[in-house]
Amino acid sequence: MGSIGPVTANPYPWPYDGAADTARTALLCIDWQTDFCGPGGYVDAMGYDIGLTRAGLPATARLLEHARSLGMLVVHTREGHDPQLSDLPANKRWRSARIGAEIGAAGPAGRILVRGEPGWEIVPEVAPVAGEVIIDKPGKGAFYATNLDLVLRTRGITHLILTGITTDVCVHTTMREANDRGYECLILSDCTGATDKANHDAALHMVTMQGGVFGCVTTSDDVIAATAK
Repeated sequence: MGSIGPVTANPYPWPYDGAADTARTALLCIDWQTDFCGPGGYVDAMGYDIGLTRAGLPATARLLEHARSLGMLVVHTREGHDPQLSDLPANKRWRSARIGAEIGAAGPAGRILVRGEPGWEIVPEVAPVAGEVIIDKPGKGAFYATNLDLVLRTRGITHLILTGITTDVCVHTTMREANDRGYECLILSDCTGATDKANHDAALHMVTMQGGVFGCVTTSDDVIAATAK
């Protein structure tokens, strides 16, 4: 075990309390699923450029190996719905159908955003290894209708480093939820991505407002450079 920080970040050196014990820090890998960054998945079916959502994969893979070498808690999340779609809100299903990628419908990667389907699985580049936590969520935020908060508090986690997709939706929602629960959050600009570059940039900018209203923004290189073993 070791410590991370202070990390060069915007708008303040992260974390606010000077350094984060790696035993009390978790790496969140949010929704790195085929449905969001693979061919034939949900994002691809909507007609967006999956090159944008895949952009953060190389840096995330490097950081993931770094976190594992430190013995940090790694948490992966997957968004998806029960095969019976019993947990799928009607308005969410309606919106997805309206843009040609109805949740639950058959697609090249199986039924779209349904648990157990190929598209729901995490891509190989950042796939979980034995012992890592996997949180299955029905919504955008990783704290909603899941046991994530219980898992983190049971492990004594106080600081979170966020990677994943998409920056402006699931990652940002999770960061906001975590901030409200008192976690000290750091989002990585090179380990995230969105279906629109402007949305990615705007989401990162929002974090830095009001002195770091949700936490801080930095890169994986800066985190690695600020790690003491």
